[in-house]
Amino acid sequence: MESRIAAVDAILRAAPVVPVLTIERLDDAVPLARALADNGLPVLEVTLRTDVARAAIERIAREVPNAIVGAGTVLKREDLLAVSDAGAQFAISPGVTDGLYAAAATSAIPFIPAIATASELMHGLDEGHARFKFFPAESAGGVGAMKAFAGPFAHVGFCPTGGIDAAKAPAYLALPNVITVGGSWMVPKDALAARDWDTIGKLAADCARLRG
Repeated sequence: MESRIAAVDAILRAAPVVPVLTIERLDDAVPLARALADNGLPVLEVTLRTDVARAAIERIAREVPNAIVGAGTVLKREDLLAVSDAGAQFAISPGVTDGLYAAAATSAIPFIPAIATASELMHGLDEGHARFKFFPAESAGGVGAMKAFAGPFAHVGFCPTGGIDAAKAPAYLALPNVITVGGSWMVPKDALAARDWDTIGKLAADCARLRG
């Protein structure tokens, strides 16, 4: 368990914000990753929501050495195996099943399960995990829930994701049990559509300064 925690911490502590990326055009993958990683956000969650997601992970892993690219929206055992083969350095799920926990136990890459309740958290602890995505953060209780979890689960660390933006992130990052937060506000849809990497880079730099 300690080695698993250390592996996840090494990833989550690399930046205060983890960009959650939905990449529709494969040619966007590398310049987008560079705009983020070169401006202080090296940990990237590429969601498995598009047909090019796995190929995007492969390209980023191969061509952007300062990025720590992982896969999000990992829903089943096969997803975990596929993204590991594609070069992902970690995997994150929006929820978790016993099948995913079983796959994670033998996975070559760190797995970060998502929880929304104390019971789900306790199940994860039983499975040997102590670092979780808290999702959907805002609708599942937000900062108040994170503070409540800190009492009985003081040794657990979180990456809250879901409904968080630049205005809400600092309140989460001020909590001792929040390691980093996930979000997509630094990649506005219009900027991505226009391939405006300068704007995305500036927003990434702002995010990198959120936890001084």
